[in-house]
Order: sequence, then C-alpha cells, then structure tokens
Amino acid sequence: MTKILIVDDEDRIREMIRKYAVYEGFTAEEAHDGLEAVELCRQKNYDLVVMDIMMPNLDGFSAVKEIRSFRPDLPFIMLSALGEEYDKVHGFDLGVDDYVVKPFSSKELMMRIHAILKRVRGNTEKADVFRQGGLEIDYSARTVSIDGQRVQLSPKEYELLVYLVRNIGIALTREQILETVWGYDFFGDDRTLDTHVKLLRRNLGDYSRYIVTLRGVGYRFEKDS
Repeated sequence: MTKILIVDDEDRIREMIRKYAVYEGFTAEEAHDGLEAVELCRQKNYDLVVMDIMMPNLDGFSAVKEIRSFRPDLPFIMLSALGEEYDKVHGFDLGVDDYVVKPFSSKELMMRIHAILKRVRGNTEKADVFRQGGLEIDYSARTVSIDGQRVQLSPKEYELLVYLVRNIGIALTREQILETVWGYDFFGDDRTLDTHVKLLRRNLGDYSRYIVTLRGVGYRFEKDS
C-alpha cells in the first residue's frame, strides 16, 4: 500500500490531509516539523512526502535538502501560505515535484498526489485490488464481486464500503463516516448512514458479517480470523 508522510506544524492541517489520504487508500503518517520528517525518512520507506515550508526547528526546504541526500528519488509536494515566486523557484531547484499554496482544496491535493505517483511509477503499477474471502474490490475499476459474481452497488454504497475496508479493523464513529463519505457539509439524518449500511449488507450477502455494528459508536470492517 502507498505510504505518504504529512509534515506540518499545524495539527488541523495534518489531520485533514491524513483523513483524505486514508480515504484515497494511502497509509498516512505525520511529522510535526522538518527534523522529525528527516528522522522518519531515514527509518521508513515512504512513497511521497507532503511538506510544509514554514516550520519550527527545521524548515521544509532544509528538510527536503537533507532527505534528498539519502532518498534522491523521493517525490515531494510543498505546502506554503506565502505563494511567492521565489519560494516556488527555490523549491523546484531542490527537485520538488509540486507546490500547493494554502488554503487549498484537499481533493485537489489528492489529485496532485495521484498524478505524481502515476508519473513516478509509470503505467506499470498493478491494479489495486482488495480480497477477503469471496469478496473482491477492484479500486481502479470501481467494481465489487462476490464469489466471482459482479454486484451492483450505488455510488454511496461503494464509497461507504471502500471507506470501511480502507480502515479495516478500526472502529469508525458515525461522525467520521458521515464526514468522509457524505462530506463536511452533511446536514441529514443519522438514519441515512444506517439505511446505506443495511442496503450494503444486503448486497454483500454472506460477507455482510464483515461489517460489525458498534453500539453507541459506529461501525468496523472485520479482518478474517
């Protein structure tokens, strides 16, 4: 699974990016400043780094330069509230792949991440497929199969299933699910989620057992024992 590192001294921004990154199917880890980012990149193998510029202890540009010394091919997207041409030129001189100015759209950031990863990997990357028992999800084709037979899910049922599977084994609150799948501006009734879970379970047949109701909390997608 693709692993990205999110580096920013603002907790709110890191959490927002992480939430969208997980929904897109990435494994996301966080660092509070450039020094922590450098150490994490020495210890772990990331596929891409989203790096803020203005941070305490070690700024983003200095961190990129240090990381480039031992991971020269690691892709970077820089975040900045400045948007000055000098910053962009300096970043590209360091080999930064893209540059996003705050405030930014999380969806746009995810699109940029996908574009960079596709360019870096070329077209050789295998289709991203999840399999558990007789359940199969082909993310690239947006299809779901049960015991080899294609099942028809509504767009929201599919998005709900993908979000649960992407967070397999993790207890997800109703608020988390509604915010991520339906959006931050969702003002509907909680029964909307329950209805979609009911429909999804019906379509999954015997494999509906993987979706566990957590009373008073939300839902969890179970791993095979």
